[in-house]
Amino acid sequence: MHDDTTVGDLTEGEILRRIAARTGRAQATLVGPGDDAAVIRTTDSVVATTDTLIEGPDFRRAWSSGYDLGWKAAAVNLADVAAMGARPTALLVALAMPNDTPIAYVERLADGLRDACDALAPGSAVVGGDLTQSASLTVAVTALGDSEGRDPVLRSGAREGDVVAIAGEMGVAARGLGVLFDRFRDADGEAVPVRVAELGESERAAVDLQLRPQPPIGLGPVAAQVGATAMLDVSDGLALDAARLADASGVTVDLIWGELGSDPDLALRGGEDHALLATFAPGVLPPGFREIGVVVARSTDPVLVDGAPYAGRTGWDPYRDWDGRAGA
Repeated sequence: MHDDTTVGDLTEGEILRRIAARTGRAQATLVGPGDDAAVIRTTDSVVATTDTLIEGPDFRRAWSSGYDLGWKAAAVNLADVAAMGARPTALLVALAMPNDTPIAYVERLADGLRDACDALAPGSAVVGGDLTQSASLTVAVTALGDSEGRDPVLRSGAREGDVVAIAGEMGVAARGLGVLFDRFRDADGEAVPVRVAELGESERAAVDLQLRPQPPIGLGPVAAQVGATAMLDVSDGLALDAARLADASGVTVDLIWGELGSDPDLALRGGEDHALLATFAPGVLPPGFREIGVVVARSTDPVLVDGAPYAGRTGWDPYRDWDGRAGA
């Protein structure tokens, strides 16, 4: 039976109970939801990151189901933990919601958080958070991870002669975003629900990856174990994120156009696939990573493609580029 209840019809405690019933329990939990703070077991240093998704610039409810939003909110944070070479252990989730938000949407958001943790980082789960009322639906997630005795893999360790490699997709989520903006808006530019039957197989796959990213979380610790010299999560486009790694390391990254997939330009300027970009000493590339370039001595340009400066669009910057065509 359809539940027409909104969050405005319930108390904070009732909403929390509905969410907690769906989010599971992290293996590292010593104290979970219900106290002023959670307590998480760790073997070594704690890795922490946070990310916020706001309706409008980051997602559209016409395109993203509650399940999609919960999955994506978990995935983008889990990817940042993995990019440090750590194993994700727990999520803290703060929800700010208008009173007319259907409670069914919130419950499906909790389902998406749970399933993303189970699928991408088994053993991790939501261990606490916060609720408040807001004019815009906002999901703020803090992810925690365990370095398990390893040094964190930073952006600043790439060395001349290292292999540049990637694990995960490049440009697919950006293609999905393009499909959403080009095909599923009305005459006023407002988002309308996705008509799945109108999508070809590759378009549907691209939209799915935009709405529910599939970052290779388990390969972050693997990269750290074999000695990755630098690593980061590719969230804003390969060209921009490779430049960040190059700038932090004081080197230049020379990418190979022919190794950047079926649409190299979209791989370079697109974002939100949440692939892992890493550098390794020659001869130690782990399974799951594929070589896409080499680290060379620092030049004027942080990123080259086939030895020449990359002159195309360099990725997403929310303060410079936002024009309404933001994440789905």
